[in-house]
Amino acid sequence: LTQTGRLSSSEPNLQNISVRDEEGKLIRKAFYYDDENYSILSLDYSQIELRILASLSGCKSLQNVFESGEDIHAATARKVFGTENPTPLERRRAKAVNFGIIYGISDFGLAEQIDCSRKEAKEIISSFYEAYPEISDYFRRITEEVNDKSYVSTLLGRRRYLREVHDANYQVREFARRAAMNAPIQGTAADLIKIAMIKVNKALKENKLESRIICQIHDELLIKVPNNEKEKVFDLVKNIMENAMELDVKLEVDGGYGRTWYDAK
Repeated sequence: LTQTGRLSSSEPNLQNISVRDEEGKLIRKAFYYDDENYSILSLDYSQIELRILASLSGCKSLQNVFESGEDIHAATARKVFGTENPTPLERRRAKAVNFGIIYGISDFGLAEQIDCSRKEAKEIISSFYEAYPEISDYFRRITEEVNDKSYVSTLLGRRRYLREVHDANYQVREFARRAAMNAPIQGTAADLIKIAMIKVNKALKENKLESRIICQIHDELLIKVPNNEKEKVFDLVKNIMENAMELDVKLEVDGGYGRTWYDAK
């Protein structure tokens, strides 16, 4: 039911269970199976939206970071702040920039997130686009596309209409413009995990396995696995997820088993 094409849930809204703080994470301990013969497998895509951005924009330097296995936030910190050994603070700021860019963050929004002046935030965003010029060009093309067609498309061609981009109200237009920047990225991530779910479901049945997908949260799949299938299912699902869609950058999936959803992460 989401605009981007991601699945949603209610009563409870599992997508809204926080992973940003330990207290929020503890709620995940409430999800488990009484039967000790079963475990929960949690597998999720690593940095999927940034990988998709690297692919859609054709940004070679960003693609190379992922191909080399380098820490993406440290790499951005080095480029943006011009330092070979970024401090933990600089890495945290670079992380905010990396994810903020995907959502069309403004200098005001970034300044609030990383607690700096708007001027400094504007300079940081400018430095990001100087470091990754293909991303700046990509967002320019997306903005032109939505202005021309009133919609943007995912990599697979699924459209999101944003007619509000022509609204008389500036704030409404700006919201639509930021949504247009994000929709192909988040929408492609939504398409990817749905394709993975279809392929995983088919593979589990073809291999006559008892394991079943039980939930999808953002870029994470949760699977109920009998303990005697654990080794086979982990490798099977990880391989399917990492090869579900062909991008210009490799996909990486992390995760593990646990008695509870909390322990599986």
